Amino acid sequence: MRDGKALVLFSGGQDSTTCLAWALEQFAHVETIGFDYGQRHQVELQARQDVLQALRAQFPHWGARLGEDHMVDLAVLGQISDTALTRDTEIAMTAAGLPNTFVPGRNLLFFQLAAAVGYRRGLHILVGGMCETDFSGYPDCRDDTIKALQVAVSLGMGQRFTFETPLMWLDKEQTWALAQTLGGTALIDILIEQSHTCYHGTRELRHPWGYGCGHCPACALRQRGFESWQAALNS
Repeated sequence: MRDGKALVLFSGGQDSTTCLAWALEQFAHVETIGFDYGQRHQVELQARQDVLQALRAQFPHWGARLGEDHMVDLAVLGQISDTALTRDTEIAMTAAGLPNTFVPGRNLLFFQLAAAVGYRRGLHILVGGMCETDFSGYPDCRDDTIKALQVAVSLGMGQRFTFETPLMWLDKEQTWALAQTLGGTALIDILIEQSHTCYHGTRELRHPWGYGCGHCPACALRQRGFESWQAALNS
């Protein structure tokens, strides 16, 4: 058990759920924070609560360490963003070479607001599911960005914050494998049945890897990782 208390940036998706399980194995006290920024896949806000409830019920030792959940109204981000995650538009690449699912400033704001909550509650370890291995090219998911932001936030807050990104160098196959290592079949079942990743917010279609439309970039990445992980298990 490591020193310190952690605050997990928790969306209710596969990555942030795995990060939450990781933090609950690492730290004696863990809280969660989520953001309502007018995301197109609003269903993830309900998925957050479903995942938290399932973790508490199926992992009592984690439940004893799992503290308060914080929800932040960040509607202004959705109001100033013109992206496929905040508007009902087709997902496509932009002239800048990034997919239009990129919400400029999102992770920067998330970490700054999480630090403000952490400052008040004595939570100086912030955990996020950013990944540079399997990602869409989002510049605010890069390791250099997170490290630079950690320095800036610590200086600006006058207190040292540590930003943990346990998935940074893992691909999706390895993320599934990490979840199994952390929580076995029970955690895998929670990921499949309760977590939500699909950009379109689809919960009507159930696949072996979980719920989703099956064709958006988030679903495709999750599916490929799951199938690769299953193939490795069966080889």
